Amino acid sequence: MNKNQNKKSSVAGSIITILVLIVMAILGANGDGLYSTQAQNVEQVDNLENVTIHTGEGVISKIPNDGNLRVYCLDVGQGDSILVVNENKTMLIDASTNQMGSRVVKYLKDLGITKIDYLIGTHPHEDHIGGLDDVIKSFEIGKIYMPKQQANTKTFEDVLDAVKSKKLKISAPTIGEKFKVGNAECEIMSCKNNVENLNDCSIVIQMNCDGVKYLFTGDMESEVENSRNWNQVDILKVGHHGSKTSSSKNFLEQIKPKIALISCGEGNDYGHPHDVAVKRLEKIGAKIYRTDKDKTIMVLQEKK
Repeated sequence: MNKNQNKKSSVAGSIITILVLIVMAILGANGDGLYSTQAQNVEQVDNLENVTIHTGEGVISKIPNDGNLRVYCLDVGQGDSILVVNENKTMLIDASTNQMGSRVVKYLKDLGITKIDYLIGTHPHEDHIGGLDDVIKSFEIGKIYMPKQQANTKTFEDVLDAVKSKKLKISAPTIGEKFKVGNAECEIMSCKNNVENLNDCSIVIQMNCDGVKYLFTGDMESEVENSRNWNQVDILKVGHHGSKTSSSKNFLEQIKPKIALISCGEGNDYGHPHDVAVKRLEKIGAKIYRTDKDKTIMVLQEKK
């Protein structure tokens, strides 16, 4: 090969490299693209020796069959989607917006999920149930929990149509109802009906696994928070994306979480999480993780 040929080959190689980098950058910026390019960060939780917090899209990889409990707070923009996996059993709490439904499905498939044993639609707002129809269509579904309260929206109708198409049914849970996700024991703590504020209809679930307690709150607001007594928990999925109308002082002083998970979109129009809520969480000593900054968050609880 002569010098001119070498030069042409080098230029061509450089052009190809640049094009590949451009394509990767574009895909990486796309919510449905190469989201796993970010490194995974790991932090130990004080006083919980078998619990670590992993952040970054690098946490989305096939789940090993090791019997450990994993709780994923998925990066789904301005919405909620929480996945719990233990002993090959799964619970998905919400599936974010209509727009994010395909991303939720991709996350689940990349994690190796084939069945959702418990599918929870906490309340009929689009940023929580928008992607449920995509999930229902894409996976084998066990039991579906949603509150009795309905909504006159196309989003809600799409969920009902997906349920009907697979000949499934929706169950409205009752307070005190219990079920298990692997070894993790779950209990329905709240699920109100016939209220004007749909956020207050949210299905609230407390989960206990080997003494570590979790609380998943949907969009529960202060009126419900202050309507009962609560048990102390270790890890809280913060209500209503960190809105100031949730995470009330009395509620947080009762549950005293060590870890607070906030699902919200970067630069969202609502200003979530609000400074007021963040300060309340900081005051009780909670370590805060948020999807707008940390991307997908995984709580890994190893078997004792």
